[in-house]
Amino acid sequence: MPRDIKRIWSQETYRLLRLVYRLSTRWLASSLPNRCLLCHQSIQAPDTGICLVCLQTGLYHTPICLGCGKSMQLEMNYCGECQKHSPRKVIAPCSYHQGLGTWIGAIKYQGQLAALPVLCRALVARINHLEQQGLLTLPQAIVPVPLHPKRLQQRGFNQAWLIAHELSQLLTLPLIGEGLTRQQNTRPQAGLSGAQRRRNLQDAFILDDDFAYQRIALVDDVVTTGTTVSEIARLFEARYIHVQVWCLARAEAPGLLDDLDNG
Repeated sequence: MPRDIKRIWSQETYRLLRLVYRLSTRWLASSLPNRCLLCHQSIQAPDTGICLVCLQTGLYHTPICLGCGKSMQLEMNYCGECQKHSPRKVIAPCSYHQGLGTWIGAIKYQGQLAALPVLCRALVARINHLEQQGLLTLPQAIVPVPLHPKRLQQRGFNQAWLIAHELSQLLTLPLIGEGLTRQQNTRPQAGLSGAQRRRNLQDAFILDDDFAYQRIALVDDVVTTGTTVSEIARLFEARYIHVQVWCLARAEAPGLLDDLDNG
């Protein structure tokens, strides 16, 4: 068989196998019970992953400081302490510590993506609420926190990109996947102290000179100490590009969410 014919046949076979895989995956997904990951009750399609009852239980129910994540009595940008220095805004629909964190972590560590769409919709609802309250201006573009190519090859996906892609579709904002690069294959941040995290990420990212936007939302799955997003934001802000941070959950310091109840 001539080489060109072999190549064409191979390409067509690959396309056919991909089509069969997509169709069989959809059929399998539609044939399996659609149950909540938390309470295991049935979920009405097209929702998946987490039912509305469990979702509402895990979301914030009081105003939250956009700086430190502290509970507040009034809806405003910052608590009294954060008003002194107006830190970078972090927008999240929930705390990592209040019920939904396990399944947000499962997105990254187990490739369990069933809850991702409903969590992204919860984040969009939070963004829209803050915008309506005059506490937030929508960015011009969405930028996911990048993975190093070796880490991306190992994991098979970048959870920040998946979240950013979903948000881009829901908010009709451009997703910018180029221009910001992770040049160092740093060790995982989990388990490191704040000082170790900062040293680990020093000069880990580079930003292209021709980045075209002036207001961006930097997207990650979880913000813990904020070291990763701060290291990236520093590059943008050095060029007078405004950065806000969007994530599915923030792992705020212990006790911050209890302050309102104890006050």
